[in-house]
Amino acid sequence: MRQVAPGIAVAALIAVVVLGALCAVLWRAGGGSGLGPADYAALRFTVVQAILSSIISGLLAVPVARALARRAFFGRSILITLLGAPFILPVIVAVLGLTAVFGRAGVISTALGWVGLPPVQIYGLHGVVLAHVFFNLPLATRILLQGWQAIPAERFRLAASLGMGAGQVARVLEYPMLRSTLPGALLIVFTLCLSSFAVALSLGGGPRATTVELAIYEAFLFDFDLGRAAVLASVQMGMVAVAAVVSLAWARQEGFGAGMDRAIRRQDAQTPLLITQDIVVLLGVSLFLVLPLLMILLRGLPGIWHLPLAVWLSVKTSLTVVLFSVIIGMAASFALSMAAVRIRWLEGIALLGIATSPMVIGTGLFLMIHPFDAPSRYAMAVTVLANALMALPFALRVMVPEMREIYSNYNRLSASLGMSQGAWIKLVLWPRMRRVSGFAAGLTGALSMGDLGVVALFASPEQATLPLQVWRLMGAYRMEDAAAAALLLMVASLAIFWLFDRGGRMDADT
Repeated sequence: MRQVAPGIAVAALIAVVVLGALCAVLWRAGGGSGLGPADYAALRFTVVQAILSSIISGLLAVPVARALARRAFFGRSILITLLGAPFILPVIVAVLGLTAVFGRAGVISTALGWVGLPPVQIYGLHGVVLAHVFFNLPLATRILLQGWQAIPAERFRLAASLGMGAGQVARVLEYPMLRSTLPGALLIVFTLCLSSFAVALSLGGGPRATTVELAIYEAFLFDFDLGRAAVLASVQMGMVAVAAVVSLAWARQEGFGAGMDRAIRRQDAQTPLLITQDIVVLLGVSLFLVLPLLMILLRGLPGIWHLPLAVWLSVKTSLTVVLFSVIIGMAASFALSMAAVRIRWLEGIALLGIATSPMVIGTGLFLMIHPFDAPSRYAMAVTVLANALMALPFALRVMVPEMREIYSNYNRLSASLGMSQGAWIKLVLWPRMRRVSGFAAGLTGALSMGDLGVVALFASPEQATLPLQVWRLMGAYRMEDAAAAALLLMVASLAIFWLFDRGGRMDADT
């Protein structure tokens, strides 16, 4: 009971914050309102683009993660970090990079014009799906890569001693792992795409490409119809709940037993054909993901040393938010992970953080605080809490499978030795959770660094974070300064992710 009590408390707090904010909006609106034809069209588009984005991201992530798992080469750790960059970028910054590559005046359209072909059309359904694949392919790849690394090296050595080829290894070892890992990755991507806002706003191309999140934004901004916004948010939560049930029903918990934590050597993947295949996959995905980042670098570098003082001061504010978000987020993730081993449905509670519109959560918190004090006084505290809440599902997605494997392999042995809870965590749990915990902390920190959500509703001019400063510079049409600040934000997010991720993998095989 001591192991699950903290996790239950965290789950209860999440439910109170999210559902309390939603109820506050409904109470202020005097109840919900009906949905119109435009709202149903937004629901259909949201589901279609989320399904397409999650399926394409998952199908592409499998060969990429497999190639990274079975190849050791110079610069591999740097490549893994760079492949994670798109997911941790602020959306508006990444969209600028994508349009610089795939837009009508982008690199690809320019190259097509040289040979007399028409330019690429990035706006509409295919543009939204393209952007979502760009953002979520790295996340799905890292989740699946953790699954490959969880297979003990001894299983691959045994397969090699039995003369198994790549196809037999895939059927016996890799496919069962994917059955337990891939559904969770698809669920996370699907949920993220359901709550898409900036991508649809930037690349949707018109009313026919409106998502639920964008419809909520329009209900707030243009109509101030809180009831309609709350109903749309409730429908969005319902869709995520259905996706979670389907994912849990599809996934199977496969156990491979314990190993001796040795480095994995893939004897089955050393044929020239497979080596060439992996090289092509890694080169292709690197070009797709890194080229937009390079365009951001080229556009922002000239003005980096001429940024106003307010931008540099906002870096300090953002780093403070990141530090406390990581501390709170990782404490909550550990507690929920330990509890989810025994109470599986607790993991689904964390999805409330991304299942509910950030605008609804921010507005609900505003309404809850306003009768008692000025909300701006609590801007940083609320921002830290919101950031930790939004990052929690991603942290759990990489931590819970590893936690379950550790409990399955070592819990009975530790109990037979009479190990205390503290000794169990120090000697057994933490050494094996360190790698995935570093990755989860890196995600939490980078997402917090790039968040532009609740802080935009609460913050005063003196409390601006770096993403808020970028947004303000863009609103003032200071595009050179905005590009340079966006580059600074990208570098800071990558550095934070790398520091935590590298810290978790230090002296451990990756």
